[in-house]
Amino acid sequence: MSLFRLDASIRTEGSRSRAIADIVEEEWRINHPTSPVTRRHIGTEPIPSTTWALAAQVGATPEDERTPEQREAVAIATREVDLLVDADAALFAVPLYNFGVSEHFKTWVDVVITDPRMGAGGEPATAGRPAVLVVVRGGSYAAGTPREGWDHATGWTRRILEDVWQFDLRVVELEFTLVGVNPALDAFTDQAAELRVRAEEVARAHGRTLDVAPVS
Repeated sequence: MSLFRLDASIRTEGSRSRAIADIVEEEWRINHPTSPVTRRHIGTEPIPSTTWALAAQVGATPEDERTPEQREAVAIATREVDLLVDADAALFAVPLYNFGVSEHFKTWVDVVITDPRMGAGGEPATAGRPAVLVVVRGGSYAAGTPREGWDHATGWTRRILEDVWQFDLRVVELEFTLVGVNPALDAFTDQAAELRVRAEEVARAHGRTLDVAPVS
């Protein structure tokens, strides 16, 4: 069983989303010690933001009239989708940036959707496959907090993965990752530690069951 892993953090050192995803992958590896893992680091190796418009418009352009830029955009989309659909399971580590979907993750999703295998409206090539989404937030956006409702990314990401691409999705969420970094959050040190322990436990559980359908 092969695994596709996407990391959207712009950090390679000290990334909390990577750390939680590492736990998921380690647990998955216990049952699949020799299985391949395909890695895509879109936070450090992003797709150019112009790619989506070029790839999206190419369908109305006859093959012999396409520009070199359009051909390259289609090739990028094909490459990205090949990496995704060739795997049996998927792991997405996507931190919250500025209360919304980061530009590089949104571009990646938009480019993938231009490929007929993953477009909205039909059955995607990933339908029914297991996946884990790791969501990391610097503060807290829970009900009753001052920033309740400010997370404008997680709902959208779940709609893409669950509804458009039809993954059997599990989610790991970790908040207060800026505690210890932002002095304004020092009062939440104990709560942050508890949330981290809980998220790590959920990550381990999801990693162990990543190759089976979730219980509804």
